[in-house]
Amino acid sequence: MKNEVLILYYSRRGATSEMARRIARGVEEVAGVDAKLRTVPPVSATCEAVADSIPDSGSPYASLEDLRECSALILGSPTRFGNMAAPLKYFLDQTSPLWLSGALEGKPGAVFTSTGSLHGGQESTLLSMMLPLLHHGMMLLGLPFTEPALLGTRSGGTPYGPSHQAGADGSLPLSEDEAHLCRALGRRVAEAVKRLS
Repeated sequence: MKNEVLILYYSRRGATSEMARRIARGVEEVAGVDAKLRTVPPVSATCEAVADSIPDSGSPYASLEDLRECSALILGSPTRFGNMAAPLKYFLDQTSPLWLSGALEGKPGAVFTSTGSLHGGQESTLLSMMLPLLHHGMMLLGLPFTEPALLGTRSGGTPYGPSHQAGADGSLPLSEDEAHLCRALGRRVAEAVKRLS
């Protein structure tokens, strides 16, 4: 079986997507482990609204089969009032068949987020994304304080997972520490996959 880390995220303005790409780089720094980027479509308030099956740009949309086949799962979302964004939650709510079969049980899992402000609910959003992973029986990985950037960051970064302060308009780029912590999480999850395979 191929060692593949699925990085599943929702991104509205591009910051979470950029974090996902940095995490993927960290995954692929570990020999024998590949990264797979997938996203989810937006949720519409209009009844019967149907999105195209392929997004206009960015990563392809995820399927339950992507989750079933992955060796590890890393979830990412912008913060919405201290919680994950509705499109990611909507997708996760459809994973009951995987829960019933135990498809994710024992696999490594991790989370990351981007917020508009430094105190915009980063840690509560990361915790909210951890809950479904726990219900699926996954082994959660965060960032240890042996990562120097975690102690020195003046922007995003938590032991629960990487975070980014994007600014109110979402235009702030990743800081050096934020980018480093994204790659560190990718490497950490990939190394766990190798140890477990």
